[in-house]
Amino acid sequence: MFILASASPRRRDLLAQIGASFRVEVSEAEEAREAKTAEELVRVNALAKARAVAAHAALPVLGADTVVALAGRIFGKPADEREAHEMLFALSGRAHDVLTGVAWCRGGQEFLTVERTRVFFAALSEEIIARYVATGEPLGKAGAYAVQGRAAVFVERIEGSFSNVVGLPLHAAAHLAEKAGVDLYDTSCA
Repeated sequence: MFILASASPRRRDLLAQIGASFRVEVSEAEEAREAKTAEELVRVNALAKARAVAAHAALPVLGADTVVALAGRIFGKPADEREAHEMLFALSGRAHDVLTGVAWCRGGQEFLTVERTRVFFAALSEEIIARYVATGEPLGKAGAYAVQGRAAVFVERIEGSFSNVVGLPLHAAAHLAEKAGVDLYDTSCA
């Protein structure tokens, strides 16, 4: 058993999908909002989330942070519908990167990686963007879209991990867990 240090229902769903044995404890870590690069930002935030929970937990802890990056600009979660509209307009007809930092804390050791996936968006009309934003789905999602939801029709193709675009690169997380000596399917508690 391990602890997922995240409030994300998408991360919970992905881990449940593979039958992982975990419980959720939302991290109270203060998230960084800026960094020199998107990769640096997700590394810092994933590790901070995992460390905050690991400081008082005996079980291994998984932390993650996801952002969208386009031409040096970092898109996190939109603050409101206006910002969601602006993000989607910027992504329209362009390729962007989704980056997720994955951090494991176990027994005083830290293991960290970053997964990058390239997403190619179709051109979106103002009307399509407005209708999508009105659904409320873009709020609370990095880059203002949910690839596993209605925004699936915006994606022409993906190069890399689909689960990364959802919020947790399962292959990378499992590979890093193996390095950290974490059994994702162990049902015993510490």
